[in-house]
Amino acid sequence: MNIKKEQVEKAYGIVVEAMPNTTFKIKFENNEEKLAYLSGKMRKNRIKVVLGDRVTVELDKYGGKGRIVQRS
Repeated sequence: MNIKKEQVEKAYGIVVEAMPNTTFKIKFENNEEKLAYLSGKMRKNRIKVVLGDRVTVELDKYGGKGRIVQRS
């Protein structure tokens, strides 16, 4: 499954709730909430994400889960 970087939509949001298996509920700027999981690089480098963190999320084009790729 090769997804080109141009096809991936990025959005910015705030972590509202931490759930099991490194999944998080993210509230976006348009007041929409979605589930997102940590990317592999963030897990590998043990980057912690806590409530209130501002994160960058790559959304899939089908509207399902997102992938957290950066913590700011």
